[in-house]
Amino acid sequence: MPSAPAADQIRLLDVQDIDLRAQQARHRRDHLPILTQIAELESRLKDLDEARVATATRVSDLRRAVQKAEDDVQVVRDRAARDNARLSAGQGSPKDLQALQSELEVLGRRQSALEEVELEAMEALEAAEGEHASAKEQVDAITVQVEELAAERDAAWAEIDEEIATLERDRNLVVDGIDATLLALYDKLRAAQGGIGAAALAQGQCLGCRTVLNPGDLRDIEAKAPDAIVRCEECGRILVRGAKR
Repeated sequence: MPSAPAADQIRLLDVQDIDLRAQQARHRRDHLPILTQIAELESRLKDLDEARVATATRVSDLRRAVQKAEDDVQVVRDRAARDNARLSAGQGSPKDLQALQSELEVLGRRQSALEEVELEAMEALEAAEGEHASAKEQVDAITVQVEELAAERDAAWAEIDEEIATLERDRNLVVDGIDATLLALYDKLRAAQGGIGAAALAQGQCLGCRTVLNPGDLRDIEAKAPDAIVRCEECGRILVRGAKR
C-alpha cells in the first residue's frame, strides 16, 4: 500500500481547498452573466449589420433606377420641346405639322408613363433609405452597448484572474515539501473526480462523496498505519484521517 507522511496528507486538504476555490473562480470567469448578454447582442448585431449591407445595396440599385427614370423622362421632354418649337414656327407642310401634333400626343402619353415610373422609383428609394438609416442607427447603438459590456467583462475578468493568480501562489507555498507520490496521486484523482481528489474522513463519513462507511470498513482503516494512503471504497478519493474539519 502506498504511503506518505500523515502531516502531508492533512496538508493535502489545504491544497484541495485552494484548488476547489480556483476551480470555482475559473467557472465564474467562464459563466459570467454578462457573457450571455454580449453573445446575444453580438448575434443581433450580426443580423442587423447584414440588413444594413442589404439595404445599402438596395439603395444603390434604386438610385441608379431613379437616375435612369429621370434620364428617360428628360429625353422625352427634350424631344417634345423640339417638336413644339417646330410646330409653333409653322415649319413644314400641313401633313408634317399634323404628324408633329400626333407625335406630341404620343410623347405626352409616354412622358406621363415615364414620370409614373420615376415617382415609384423615388418612393421606393425613400423607403429603402429609411430602412438603411434605421439599420445603421441600430447597429451603432448596439455596437456601443457591446463595447460598454465588454469593458465591464474585462474588468470582471481582471479581478477573477488576480484571484486565481493569488490562489496559484498560495498553492505553490502549500505544496512545497509535500510527498511527490501523494501529490501526483491527488492530481490524478482530482482530474478524474470533478476537481476533488482528497477528502476528510469525519465521523465515519467520506466528505468527498458523503458516503457513510460501515463499522467494519472503519475498523480496517483505523488499523492501518498513520502514513498509509487510504482511499474511499465508494468514490476512490484519498481519505485523509485526523483532520480537524
